[in-house]
Amino acid sequence: MSVSKSLDTDLLRSEKQTLFRFSSLYILFSIVIVFAFSFMYYDAQKDLMLQEKRHELQEHSKNLIEDLKQLHINFDKNKYYPRSDAYESAILDSDENLIFQTIKTRVKLNEILYLGDGMIHLVSIPESYYVGAKFVIVMIKDDELWLEHVKKELLLFNSIALSVMLIVGYILLQLFIKPMRDAMHLLDRFIKDTTHELNTPVSTIVTNIEMINKENLDEKTLKKINRIDIGAKTISNIYQDLTYLTLGNKIISNDETLDIAHVVEERIEYFKSLASARKVTLHSTIIQNTSLYMDKGKFSKLLDNLISNAIKYNKMQGSVTVHVDTRRIVVEDSGIGIAKKNIAKLQDRYARFNKSSGGFGIGLNIVSSIAKEYSLNIKITSEEKIGTKVHVSW
Repeated sequence: MSVSKSLDTDLLRSEKQTLFRFSSLYILFSIVIVFAFSFMYYDAQKDLMLQEKRHELQEHSKNLIEDLKQLHINFDKNKYYPRSDAYESAILDSDENLIFQTIKTRVKLNEILYLGDGMIHLVSIPESYYVGAKFVIVMIKDDELWLEHVKKELLLFNSIALSVMLIVGYILLQLFIKPMRDAMHLLDRFIKDTTHELNTPVSTIVTNIEMINKENLDEKTLKKINRIDIGAKTISNIYQDLTYLTLGNKIISNDETLDIAHVVEERIEYFKSLASARKVTLHSTIIQNTSLYMDKGKFSKLLDNLISNAIKYNKMQGSVTVHVDTRRIVVEDSGIGIAKKNIAKLQDRYARFNKSSGGFGIGLNIVSSIAKEYSLNIKITSEEKIGTKVHVSW
């Protein structure tokens, strides 16, 4: 459907913002869950490995204590500290002072069985203080086979878990942005239907006003006709904007070399009655013999929206200046201006920052889409209560 395609294009910024925020929170939440599970699983497997090694360490500790007992009894004959190739060891007195050790690392006594520096430690307290030892520590090297197994299992599990989370996240994301998509579909459908209904009456009004011979009218009637003319042009502009909005992707461009000065003068003349009704003065500085290769209808639509906005958001007895040179068009007004924080969002569809006046918030979005089609550069500068300046360059 054309509406869906238009929606996918024009909601790009809002969708990106929604996707980024939701995705960031979801990914962060998923990473926290995976990390927490991985840590708990690693800790559980480490404890399981330590319990499996406990029996072996207890045997080593028992043998060491027996050797210490023999050393204690025969200390005057044998002063050689017991050693083994199967384990390393250390003994400490009741004040936790080191008596002797073959361990090269620092030992700690606040845990009975622990893993540290790639070694598994067991702390035992013998029944008697043989050679003054209250604490006996034995230590064996961790072969890390269990760790390799844990890494493989976590890699497999985390891959599956993240894949499932991504699928669930995608489904949740679709559900999350569905209300926004539905709302935009309804709004686009409403605009399309409204545009269709406006076609005949707008064309009839504009055509009949153009056929009226104003020279033969008295002043009172002429004022009425001018007001009707202004209203008809306003409706016509809205109609054309709505038509472009719903059919923009289907409008065929008939590009030609345009006399920019001629088209600008033509559009300024078109808006004089609307500007006069709002007591806004139109000025222009136009360099002749300026050309641009593009579709005349689209160029006129771009220019119409810029001039229309400059009049619409102006102050009483304000001014609008249109400057044209060989490389750019500048439309400047003395209006209400725009807050700096909102300038970046001006070209979004339906973006409106003044609730007291204005239309659907589609004018600058149309300007932006036409500019992108023809690689035109748009720069907007504005200051609140002073005015706005829009540069269109090529």
